Amino acid sequence: MNWYEKLNQYFPVEEMKSKEHMDLLLKEKKDVYKKDESEYHVMMYAEMDDFIFIDYLFVSKAARGKGIGKKLLNGLKVKNKPIILEVEPVDYDDSDTEKRQRFYKREGFEHAKSIGYRRRSLDTGKINEMEILFWSPSNESEESIYNKMRHTYETIHTYKDEQIYGESYDETDKVFSFEEEDDKAQPPV
Repeated sequence: MNWYEKLNQYFPVEEMKSKEHMDLLLKEKKDVYKKDESEYHVMMYAEMDDFIFIDYLFVSKAARGKGIGKKLLNGLKVKNKPIILEVEPVDYDDSDTEKRQRFYKREGFEHAKSIGYRRRSLDTGKINEMEILFWSPSNESEESIYNKMRHTYETIHTYKDEQIYGESYDETDKVFSFEEEDDKAQPPV
């Protein structure tokens, strides 16, 4: 099974980019968009000057619990840049969502509580609410993570979207929201 088939079988259709989209990113944005794969894993990520975005991380069932995910993350952590990723909220009917969140927490990732992220799937039309997790070697602020996610959305997620899918993804301001910590503490008026 090739790398795209592995990802496509593991990730929900709403979260998947098309193979054409990923191939274009690998070809036309090869300076930032990368693929790391073996028989047991596939990791797609974008490495910017000041952060890394993990687009997809898949470890086969046969290899889970053998430290492959930890090793891949540690390979990125040594670059000493914040690492950001999107993850589905915990769904107690899907034990994988809980395991995934537990794994990232164990690896030192924090949940960005101030960032709202609602992306419409061009494939299904469904709105996906995702959570942003991040690891930072330098105590990065959530506002900085928010700006880095917006950059990722604009340069990776929506890259040539109209050409590839025949329509555009929603505008960045419709997809992301940022709620200052002070705003959260205020009771509604």
